[in-house]
Amino acid sequence: MVKTNNPLRRMVYAGMFGALTAIGSLIVIPMQPVPMTLQTLFTSLAGILLGGVTGAMSQIVYVLLGVIGLPVFAGGKAGLGTLMGPTGGYLIGFIVGAYIIGKIVESRKKPGLAWFGFSLVVGNLVIYTLGVAQLSLVAHLSLTKALLVGVVPFLLGDLIKLVTAALIARKLSKTIKIGKDPEDYDQGL
Repeated sequence: MVKTNNPLRRMVYAGMFGALTAIGSLIVIPMQPVPMTLQTLFTSLAGILLGGVTGAMSQIVYVLLGVIGLPVFAGGKAGLGTLMGPTGGYLIGFIVGAYIIGKIVESRKKPGLAWFGFSLVVGNLVIYTLGVAQLSLVAHLSLTKALLVGVVPFLLGDLIKLVTAALIARKLSKTIKIGKDPEDYDQGL
């Protein structure tokens, strides 16, 4: 985790990863009712690299940009209706998932590839859980049907994104400090 007591730097990092998540939403493989995007790659990296609080802040920035009307949600969608619609649970899941990923990574002084992988799996399970719950409620689908349309088609793609995020984190962990450190330090990405 890139630790800093500098609030401006934290806001810049949060804004940067919010923007990266928005860019990831533009790379779409259309599927119904939930499209496949690169959003979870950047959500995962935000949690690992920024830690729980700043990682979650980056996803709050992303969601707020979409809610106020910027076309940053998957497929260029925007507005509060998207957040309240069938895929809104995934958007809320990005915030909670980034927080949990970051907190798990922060719990180790020097996390390795396996710990990154573990944190990413747990974070993705949270995203899936919140996404499927809202998909089921809003689209009036049974839990089984919601899992079949909201999780199963994405498992292989998400596995690839999680492995990619873990490998990027491992590579970056050689140049920046990631994990729990008793001393505050201030490094750039």
